[in-house]
Amino acid sequence: MAKSIMIQGTMSNAGKSLLAAGLCRIFHQDGYKVAPFKSQNMALNSFITEDGLEMGRAQVMQAEAAGIRPHVYMNPILLKPTNDMGSQVIVNGEVLGNMSARDYFAYKKRLIPDIKKAYGTLASEYDIIVLEGAGSPAEINLKQEDLVNMGMAKLAKAPVLLAGDIDRGGVFAQLVGTVDLLEPEERARIKGLIINKFRGDKTILDPGLSLLSERTKIPVVGVVPYMQIDVEDEDSLSERLTGNDTVEAIDIAVIRLPRIANFTDFNVLESMAGVSVRYVKSVAELRHPDMILLPGTKNTMRDLLWLRQNGLEAAIQKAHQSGTVIFGICGGYQMLGESLADPLGVEEGGELRGIGLLPMDTVFAGEKTRTRVSGTVGTLPGPLAGLSGLLVEGYEIHMGISTFHEKQCPMTVLKDAVTGGQKQDGGALASGVYGSYVHGFFDRSEIASSVIRALAAQKGLDFDAMPQMDYQQYKETQYDLLADTLRRHLDMDQVYRILEEGLDDEN
Repeated sequence: MAKSIMIQGTMSNAGKSLLAAGLCRIFHQDGYKVAPFKSQNMALNSFITEDGLEMGRAQVMQAEAAGIRPHVYMNPILLKPTNDMGSQVIVNGEVLGNMSARDYFAYKKRLIPDIKKAYGTLASEYDIIVLEGAGSPAEINLKQEDLVNMGMAKLAKAPVLLAGDIDRGGVFAQLVGTVDLLEPEERARIKGLIINKFRGDKTILDPGLSLLSERTKIPVVGVVPYMQIDVEDEDSLSERLTGNDTVEAIDIAVIRLPRIANFTDFNVLESMAGVSVRYVKSVAELRHPDMILLPGTKNTMRDLLWLRQNGLEAAIQKAHQSGTVIFGICGGYQMLGESLADPLGVEEGGELRGIGLLPMDTVFAGEKTRTRVSGTVGTLPGPLAGLSGLLVEGYEIHMGISTFHEKQCPMTVLKDAVTGGQKQDGGALASGVYGSYVHGFFDRSEIASSVIRALAAQKGLDFDAMPQMDYQQYKETQYDLLADTLRRHLDMDQVYRILEEGLDDEN
């Protein structure tokens, strides 16, 4: 069976996913077969595996760092919030149903066999499993039914590294308070403390580190700097969604919907030189971009109403009239049609007028479309005609079925990896409106480059003078940079000792 080590945090967004990814990369570089694992994830950023199953995006990123293909066993339970009080519950990649928080809390012990099977399968195939917790292990109102922090550490017999976020302040209180709120057997699982997201002169911290170790009786295994690493983010807490006001030669605005999902679709565009990708949530922030992207959402109808009420719908229509390219993915694509109907109450129920830029209607179905696809871009009209015939691959994950009520140029012609069938997807207009259900549409460097080339041509700019980059190679360099940073700032000899010693059965 594999050896294991677990990253837990003092709070959400303490950097657990990135630290786990970095350890995956280090162990991979050192010649081990390593896999990530998170028993329960809550996020709207999800991914469809090669066998058509849905899992959290963070473990996909960690699998990439580990040099392996993602598998649903790496994230057996995924919760996708539908509102403030409930979530869609996905188990082993398939939808179990929608539950309120209270109902799920009462139900989740039934999922322990699924977690054990998933973890056991990975542990039998890999040398090392890097586990990730969720939130904080000291959430004392939830500890009794815990499946993802100390409960999972016990199941996996995994030693724990506890990370605190110094960037938010109060890191010593975070770490000491978390340790103090744990039961003695839980505290015994924590074998090292990490101070994460540090900016400045580490020597200033040294007196505090000594007192921290003395107070908790747990060694500090590293002070990790605030890292500017460009890898995929787990959810809408992502810092890439805020504070980016810079406008580059090519300016792209992504509408930051309240229930935005799979915003990682646009990471490749963000990484290109001379391109700004700004996430905007008001008319004032929109300004005059070269392209507007409408992303996926967990609730298309409710987010469309939000768009309408704050004036962004009218601003998008006005931008289209002035020649701005409009592109919708999944839920954003559905919004661009003329109507949305929800006869089964999948989202909000009833009917809703769409933005009206594509001649199509969408009806929400009771069964989720969940598959990987590959094929080619259609013969497109309008400013993105240069994409025509390029290879495209990605995945679909949606509840709606969209039908055009007049002859329409498809955005893509695809093969469905699950059914093996051929199909047409999306639509394109000569006026510069495009839409597709394919997540990951832009991920191939040829497509991303062609989009930017087209936008540059509209502005009279020379695309060939802009620096070019292979996105997959870029991601590999980011994982290596992450590993290099952790090697410098973590005591990896100590981490390996913790990994090798593990925990005895009594703990």
